[in-house]
Amino acid sequence: MSKTNKRMLLWFIIALIIALIPWLAIAQSKPVEKQKFHFSEPGETKAGYIQAVKVGNTLYISGVPGVDPDMGISIKQVYDGLQKTLAHYGATFKNVVKENLYTTDIEAVKKNNEVRKAYYQGDFPAATWLQIDRLYMPQANLEVDLIAIIGE
Repeated sequence: MSKTNKRMLLWFIIALIIALIPWLAIAQSKPVEKQKFHFSEPGETKAGYIQAVKVGNTLYISGVPGVDPDMGISIKQVYDGLQKTLAHYGATFKNVVKENLYTTDIEAVKKNNEVRKAYYQGDFPAATWLQIDRLYMPQANLEVDLIAIIGE
């Protein structure tokens, strides 16, 4: 490519960027439309979060904690809560594409995994499981958050 052609290309790119600046400013200033849901109240909790936020056809569900010392019961508590949130949006576990599971005892979760698997009925999402020292609620032994794709 000749020196003249390189200069012309550079000026074209600069002109294109300058032309796009107003469009980018408008695109960035448009607020994201969010539908929010919380189990007990429409507003935020003391912790400063919402149970679920829907943007477009994507549903982001915050971590639902389980607090029963029996991990099987704790798992059922968590997935019942997640099911309630999904149902609010007309969804089921078949809509879930990503699951993050945090626990203080990964071996107890593994031993009781049949409880979790029953909710998915064989249609499992991508998943990440982590063992951590503690969760936000000191008595919690499990917390799961989900991402689901649902209809408009």
